[in-house]
Amino acid sequence: MANDAVAGNTLRTAPIRPTGADDPVNAVLTAYTRDFVRAVEETLAGFLDREIDALTEIDAGMGEFAATARGLVLTGGKRVRPTFAYWGWRGVAGTAADPAPVLPAFSALELLHTFALVHDDVMDASATRRGRPTAHRAVADQHRAAGRRGDADRFGEAVAVLLGDLCLVWADRLLSHAGLPPARLVETRRCYDQMRVETIAGQYLDMLGESDAANWSLDRALRVTRYKTASYTVQHPLLYGACLAGASSDAPLVAAYTRYGLAVGEAFQLCDDLLGVYGDPAVTGKPAGDDLRSGKPTVLLMLARQLATPAQRGRLDRTGDDVGADDVAGLAELVAATGAVEQVQRMIDERVSEALAALDAAPIDEPARSALAGLAAVTTHRWA
Repeated sequence: MANDAVAGNTLRTAPIRPTGADDPVNAVLTAYTRDFVRAVEETLAGFLDREIDALTEIDAGMGEFAATARGLVLTGGKRVRPTFAYWGWRGVAGTAADPAPVLPAFSALELLHTFALVHDDVMDASATRRGRPTAHRAVADQHRAAGRRGDADRFGEAVAVLLGDLCLVWADRLLSHAGLPPARLVETRRCYDQMRVETIAGQYLDMLGESDAANWSLDRALRVTRYKTASYTVQHPLLYGACLAGASSDAPLVAAYTRYGLAVGEAFQLCDDLLGVYGDPAVTGKPAGDDLRSGKPTVLLMLARQLATPAQRGRLDRTGDDVGADDVAGLAELVAATGAVEQVQRMIDERVSEALAALDAAPIDEPARSALAGLAAVTTHRWA
């Protein structure tokens, strides 16, 4: 991973952060897709405004609830999944094709992403997301401030589950607005549903691993990486875009997208593993060290245990509820000392190389090839 947190073979304990003013992921994504991202934002805003108006007619409280969901969707985020879907579509449709009929389908992925984030934050008991309180924490704080009856935290979690559910339904509804022939919409829906099933499978495995970390394995940690992140962040959005453009499931391009998508998606999550320990909260919008505190068996921490000496492993095995804030920095240093950070960085670079090799063999035009090559680099060597 090329950044200023790596000096020779030693990872400094300072947080991973950009040397320039902004995270370059945002700059590159903007350079490739400025008009597209703006169109997605406008599509989402118009759709959500109509949905909020309809729910407000049921009850004013429902309108406030829906407006909270709208804020979760439109506040922050790089629109990575719609962006990969867009370039997956461009690779099939070509540079002259008009994206307007399929903008609702691209935008639906952001609603699906919000559903996953809100539920993930409840399951992980996360306090912040994108530099703000998570949905369940914000709703709980509102409950307390209003002096309502009942347990505020329980209320916040229950409402967050409903907020996520609403975003999932909205995603389905917005996808149905795509201007596609019915047969193509059915094929696209099959890809979309498979993406959702694999995301849930990966999330369950993630929770299972955290509850049984002592019996987890590196192979299963990599499986979580593949299904929780790679499938839903890169691979299936690319295939979804190809479906929207009418690609057949046995097309050579689909095989290239699958190879590229798995490689970049796994590297994306491996980068997240590093950021979860060494990221700067001011940049990532999330606290650093939660994986260390919980003992979550990420690829990084599984590798650290494999590479550790018996004494080091004993310290690593004491992660969990008894890990305080003062212990996190020491554990981060210990993980780096095992060589696990360098190994994860090599794994990221290997996967990016694999993705670029897949692009070389892909039957796509130069704009799509260049964009996907750039996206492979910046989404896997990022600071947030």
